[in-house]
Amino acid sequence: MKTFVGLSVLAGVAGSSVVACDLCAVYSAPLAHHVHDAGFHIGVSEQFTHFASVQEDGREVPNVFGQRMNSFVSQVLVGYQITDRVGVQFNVPIIHRSFRRIEGGGIQNGTESGFGDVSLLGNFVVLRRDNEEWSFAWQILGGVKFPTGNTDRLHEELEEEPPGAGPESAIHGHDLTLGSGSYDGIVGTEVYARWRRLFFTAGMQYSIRSRGEIGYRFANDLSWSGGPGVHVVFAQDWVVGVQANISGEHKGKDDLKGEAADDTAITAVYVGPQLTVTWKARLTAELGAGWPVHLDNSAFQSVPDYRILAAVNWRF
Repeated sequence: MKTFVGLSVLAGVAGSSVVACDLCAVYSAPLAHHVHDAGFHIGVSEQFTHFASVQEDGREVPNVFGQRMNSFVSQVLVGYQITDRVGVQFNVPIIHRSFRRIEGGGIQNGTESGFGDVSLLGNFVVLRRDNEEWSFAWQILGGVKFPTGNTDRLHEELEEEPPGAGPESAIHGHDLTLGSGSYDGIVGTEVYARWRRLFFTAGMQYSIRSRGEIGYRFANDLSWSGGPGVHVVFAQDWVVGVQANISGEHKGKDDLKGEAADDTAITAVYVGPQLTVTWKARLTAELGAGWPVHLDNSAFQSVPDYRILAAVNWRF
């Protein structure tokens, strides 16, 4: 049954990326890639988020000017499991955002594209047990995000008009920037449990932010994900899992040179299905979606309406 332990975990691990902060999300998959087998794994994930609603202090308000943003965050990853307990993974995000917003009293349409902040993660398997009836695995992870993404958009934070000066923008430089300009720490943990065809996953990541470009500091961010699932196919060559995924995030207010950025805090909870398919213990593919059931934000912000995650991974 060891073959199926690593495969099933992917349903929960990937869910940790279905959260509210595109700049925070780091796709992590070591536990999914047979932590009991040393070797390389490569993969690509795509997270699409559609922002077309506007909220003020947690209450939806009319989107008078049709402000919106479509965010595509692709991540290319290369990992190596050094032993059956210890591994490393390198992530390279590629970001594309198209938007419509109020800027300078008029409507502005535009795009922003490029590489984001790369990250290097290490994982350690604390405990794993496998048998025919049940399985359990628990790992911890940690790493660093490097300031490789372009931060030109952050400079808009120095030029924002004060509230009341005109129609208010719901999309700002901190929403469009490709990088944070800071070295940030990442810690997390992931758990998987299976009994026969039923399984349950849970995972969390915590981003520890430092001050970056122009003295801007993104708030520390906690994201989590998990839920129950069932293997609808559980054969030697094929494993297909369906999961009810619940995910969320809590992020406080950013600050610029010690002054709070009021329009940056958010707490979000999402629900949605997730499908995972594995072939011959090497190829895994997944598709999931999340819709917000709770969104509480500070000040005036564009908030997510839904997001979709897809990923393909190959273990050598």
